[in-house]
Amino acid sequence: MNIKQSAALAFLGLLALASCTRAPKGFTKDELALIHGADSIMHVLTIEDPAECLVLRAPSSDLPAEALQSADYEELARLMVATVTHPSQDGVGIAGPQVGLNRRVVAVQRFDKDPIWNGRTTDHPFEVYPNIRIVWAADSLAAGPEGCLSVPDRRGDVLRSTEIVIEYADLSGSFASREIPMVRDTVSGFTAVIFQHEIDHLDGILYIDRL
Repeated sequence: MNIKQSAALAFLGLLALASCTRAPKGFTKDELALIHGADSIMHVLTIEDPAECLVLRAPSSDLPAEALQSADYEELARLMVATVTHPSQDGVGIAGPQVGLNRRVVAVQRFDKDPIWNGRTTDHPFEVYPNIRIVWAADSLAAGPEGCLSVPDRRGDVLRSTEIVIEYADLSGSFASREIPMVRDTVSGFTAVIFQHEIDHLDGILYIDRL
């Protein structure tokens, strides 16, 4: 083996070491600790705690495909729904920052969908939407009362668009590649209000900013 061959092997060894020590893609270690450190529900952040308020006011980022295709995301989605539906909260929607993750994911109760399942009347379903954004909003506005799990003991009337179009990552299919398709949905009425409220959270906006 000559000097050039030795140098080449040493370089390949460094590349292999770097690939083994590179930070994993997907959720960060802190995010994984938050998800898997939860019991049956997650802690809901409020503006009453200055440190928690910083999280609520920070903008959120998309989740990469590696995270969305993981069991960790499935656990996060389950926990978000369990948290917002728990008797201690009893909400109609919750966003990632409210449980400590500055990620673009929300859980929303779809009052615009049929509550009858398998021949029985059930609650309107909760659905989880990753990497969500509003891509269109009607100019027509209506005022309605709102509250927030992160703003305890307050309510106020907020002007919201009566109809919106949302775009989000569609996890309903199987993926041959690492790309996850985006889909759109048109939502109106009270459900559209919930989406607007929760998506505001992803941009660090609280409903009290709109009073």
